[in-house]
Amino acid sequence: MLDDFFIRAMLAGVGLALTTGPLGCFIIWRRMAYFGDTMAHSALLGIALSLLLDLNIMVSVFIVAAVISLLLIALQRRGGLSADALLGILSHATLAIGLVIVAFMTWVRVDLLGFLFGDILAVSKSDLATIWAGGAVVLAAVALLWRPLLASTVSPDIAEAEGLHPERAKLLFMLLMALVIAIAMKIVGILLITSLLVIPAAAARRFAPTPEWMAVIASLIGAAAVIGGLYGSMNYDTPSGPSIAVAALVIFLVTLLPLGRRPSEQALEREGR
Repeated sequence: MLDDFFIRAMLAGVGLALTTGPLGCFIIWRRMAYFGDTMAHSALLGIALSLLLDLNIMVSVFIVAAVISLLLIALQRRGGLSADALLGILSHATLAIGLVIVAFMTWVRVDLLGFLFGDILAVSKSDLATIWAGGAVVLAAVALLWRPLLASTVSPDIAEAEGLHPERAKLLFMLLMALVIAIAMKIVGILLITSLLVIPAAAARRFAPTPEWMAVIASLIGAAAVIGGLYGSMNYDTPSGPSIAVAALVIFLVTLLPLGRRPSEQALEREGR
């Protein structure tokens, strides 16, 4: 019989995977993988500030990630630098500033490896409740924003003409990303959050007949990666967070078989007509 901590870890991972699936689809469609990586790196700055100011870590990470999102939008509107350049600056700057702040706090013992790679096996019952409650909020918000997000993904101009407010939808999407990263940090860690967002969605893209089905399949693939990674971690005594990422990668590699045109791409084109 499995131990309680393993059951909690599995439930936490599955709850997170169900949440990251739909968000990951929009990251793939909008080519925003580097944006997700930037927000994940900013989490370390949030952790450093929470330790320095004695704040709740999850709240601090969410605030920092949200501020980075707003800063990115403001810098993009000013022009002058490409989105990739801005993301590169913000990603490495926040990570470096966070590490410098942690280095100055000699009176605090910080488990950087735990924050960088997560510790899903240490998830408590309160963490589990936070993950599922936060995930339910994110999924409800994605359901409400689905039409404007999908329309603006296909064509921002058409979405604007239809009164769907694509810029507002984009901002809310970024805030949802910030919330998910704050929730996911303890489970898979700062450096592996993007893998759970991107890899399952990339694997699902090859099989989904519609965008909605791609979101569902991505969530299921993420859940399968969590379960497979945890069992692999238990059997081979490997780190749990990286094991989940490796399991997701294995599933993605299995999907790399010669296929026809991706069904989800056809569905996106139909949405744009």
